[in-house]
Amino acid sequence: MTWVFDHLGLLGDLTVTHVYLSVLPVVLGLIIAIPLGWAASRWRPARAFLLTVSGLLYTIPSLALIVILPAIISTKTLDPLNVIITLTVYTIALLVRSIADALSAVPPTIVAAATAIGYRPFKRFVGVEFPLAIPVVVAGLRVAMVSNISLVSVGALIGIAGYGQLFTNGFQLQFVTEIVTGIVATLLLALVADLVLQLIGRLVTPWTRVGR
Repeated sequence: MTWVFDHLGLLGDLTVTHVYLSVLPVVLGLIIAIPLGWAASRWRPARAFLLTVSGLLYTIPSLALIVILPAIISTKTLDPLNVIITLTVYTIALLVRSIADALSAVPPTIVAAATAIGYRPFKRFVGVEFPLAIPVVVAGLRVAMVSNISLVSVGALIGIAGYGQLFTNGFQLQFVTEIVTGIVATLLLALVADLVLQLIGRLVTPWTRVGR
């Protein structure tokens, strides 16, 4: 505990970096995955293609993708952008299926009723279909967020700051306290992020609590 209190400044900086590298890819991934998931829910050929591609993308080892990106997009090896792009790809891969399944599960009778009262496709999607899909989408976001918080640590192997820095430094110095601190910090951050997403999900879907 003494080491932790002596390095609160370092832990604070690492927390800010870790949160940034974890949250930004989830936001970007969600923005990109929504139209892709919508397309996958509407057209069978698109669904098969998008789900296959997203599944294949998720199988790429994170470290391999982080290392190879500089050669593809001409970034520097230690550029945090490599981690952000990698985790955005993984987030998209996770969310496309969640969003497609959630939208496909919206009862056709509700869609038909919305159309009958004059909802055009875009307004129907924004005002009816997507809100009903939010609980499933939030569940996908929770998985993506926890996964990203874990994967950000991999960036430490190529010099990207985050809680992974505690693992690499602790391993190099054979200092168990630093390693344990990194593990506990990662677990706490994942727990807090999951609780925040649960709260957001409840706030934006008040109708799910009616009658409970």
